[in-house]
Amino acid sequence: MLSAAIIVFRESFEAALLIGIIAAATRSIAQRSRWIVAGIAAGLAGACVVAALTGEIATQFDGAGQEIFNAVVLGIAVVLLGWHNIWMSAHGADLAAEARQVGRSVGEDGAELSMILTVVALAVLREGSETVLFLYGLLSGGEATKTSVASGGALGLLMGAVLGFILYAGMLRIPMRRLFAVTSTLIVLIAAGMASRAAQFLIQVDLLPGLQTPLWDFNAVLPPDSLVGGTLHALVGYDASPAGMQVVFYVATIVLILTGMQMVRSARQSANH
Repeated sequence: MLSAAIIVFRESFEAALLIGIIAAATRSIAQRSRWIVAGIAAGLAGACVVAALTGEIATQFDGAGQEIFNAVVLGIAVVLLGWHNIWMSAHGADLAAEARQVGRSVGEDGAELSMILTVVALAVLREGSETVLFLYGLLSGGEATKTSVASGGALGLLMGAVLGFILYAGMLRIPMRRLFAVTSTLIVLIAAGMASRAAQFLIQVDLLPGLQTPLWDFNAVLPPDSLVGGTLHALVGYDASPAGMQVVFYVATIVLILTGMQMVRSARQSANH
């Protein structure tokens, strides 16, 4: 039961954290709640499909299907999160100064709303499908019964959702003029963590070199399965023993997103002068 609870808590907290940040960052956009709910529903539906096709996915690409699937989903999520931050860097000032007016115009345009749905759906799809596969592994290995997995999973899901909501409620207390800076930083770090994990999956199936594996090892100091380690993993993509290529992907993602944000800001400032 405890193993199932920890697995589901970690995965559900990561999804809840990302959803909470997106929801807080777009709180002034009209109708955004419907799109977030639709994204969650789409992600859950996709996770159910993945669960039903677990055996087929695992046998693809010489048994590396699940790793490649995870890497592709993570890669798409990184691109969309980066684009979300770049878009917000161009509209953040307007959102802070004229939240209601800009919220209505964005809602009418629909572009940002569809991206919200896609990002949320991908987050839920990846975390949901990974959770199903982890729990399936527990059952297959005879480490737990269906009852213990179900009860532990329910407990972990509840804990992850509650903690995610608490963080979301805390972000809502941040003044609008500062909210963008906070959520933007978190999204950049989450995207970098996702890029690092995508690299990890590709290294596992020998599609990328590890460069140096591991580059360092902090398992004895701050294990990833501890409360602090798990929280840092969800918040900033913490890995106790990453490969060198994972660090390259992590840093490169941060640099690319920040560069894109700066270019958009500069272009907007030039256009206003």
